[in-house]
Amino acid sequence: MNLEKNLDEKEKKDDKQNNDDKQNKPDNQEKQAKEKEDKQEEMSIDSGMPDLENEAKESDQAEEDVEIEDSSQPDFRKKGKSTLGDINYKTYTEEFDEIVKAEELENTEELSRLRKNLDQQLLQLKNFISKLANKLQRKLLAKQNRSWNFDLEDGLLDTSKLPRIIMDPFNSLSFKKEKDIEFKDTLVTILIDNSGSMRGKPISVAAICADILSRTLERCAVKVEILGFTTKHWKGGSSREKWMKNDKPTLPGRLNDLRHIIYKSADTPWRQAKNNMGLMLKEGLLKENIDGEALKWAYNKMSRRKEERKILMVISDGAPVDDSTLSTNTSDYLESNLKKTVKWIESKTNIELLAIGIGHDVTRYYNQAVKITDVQDLGDVMINQLTDLFVEKSKKTFH
Repeated sequence: MNLEKNLDEKEKKDDKQNNDDKQNKPDNQEKQAKEKEDKQEEMSIDSGMPDLENEAKESDQAEEDVEIEDSSQPDFRKKGKSTLGDINYKTYTEEFDEIVKAEELENTEELSRLRKNLDQQLLQLKNFISKLANKLQRKLLAKQNRSWNFDLEDGLLDTSKLPRIIMDPFNSLSFKKEKDIEFKDTLVTILIDNSGSMRGKPISVAAICADILSRTLERCAVKVEILGFTTKHWKGGSSREKWMKNDKPTLPGRLNDLRHIIYKSADTPWRQAKNNMGLMLKEGLLKENIDGEALKWAYNKMSRRKEERKILMVISDGAPVDDSTLSTNTSDYLESNLKKTVKWIESKTNIELLAIGIGHDVTRYYNQAVKITDVQDLGDVMINQLTDLFVEKSKKTFH
């Protein structure tokens, strides 16, 4: 009997233990799940920054994918990120456009060779332009000279007056303060027409003048940016091929592949960029010119800069021309866009715009423009125009 009783008690204990285990099992599972969740949360917190970076990359990639998909649509016609006063202007596609640094279009050895050719072609002119540039430099530096007010009651101690105090201790200390300089931080952007009609002497002179001005203004603490504009191909290139594949819709807008070239960025020292000027002599570089969009590009680059004063100088030898665009749109399509873009920049922005026309009157496009008949006069006119701008500005400031 005792044995049976003991067995019954043992069975009851086992049953109770099993019941407790069953009750605890969900609790344990919940506990393990919670621990796992906490661990994952900790891992997520620890790796928070990389996750954000990856999300940003994915987001950027998604934006790029959307742009690529959009630009590949046959009937998609971009009107540009900013119309700049011309809401009717459009481009058939921007898929094949490029903004490229000069050094990416040619190797170092070839750029060096082209630069030597440039120097040899214009040795006499270079010396003449350098003399003019030195005059500009003297005028600019004169405006930046530091000057002082003396015999003040506060400010910096004027140490030149200390001897008289040693001689007579009853003399009071003398102080000085620096006068405010009227000369503002300035950016000058030179935008050069790289069209086929500029081939030969015009482009050589434009390159050497821009180069010398860059070096001169850099000495005067003026930032200089040198840009060029052309197209990648004659007769429309890849844009026209795409248009033809898509059944040639009427009035497609600009129909060529833009090539915008950065010869020297504003923050690049002249010494590092000087060989880039030789690229303008490269055979086959100069093609069509779509001026309105080049002005928009230059404006957008300048508007992101922090300088107080911004001057945009355009050097061109004629009206905008692109056979592919003009043969599929109205005959004044590019010219109209240039006029509207110029008017918008002149009236709606703080950028001072001036133009030099080589053998071509550009006053019908630009309010402040000069025509030169002889390309040899380009350097003289460029420097005189800039000098007048700085002098006139300072006079206005004083009044």
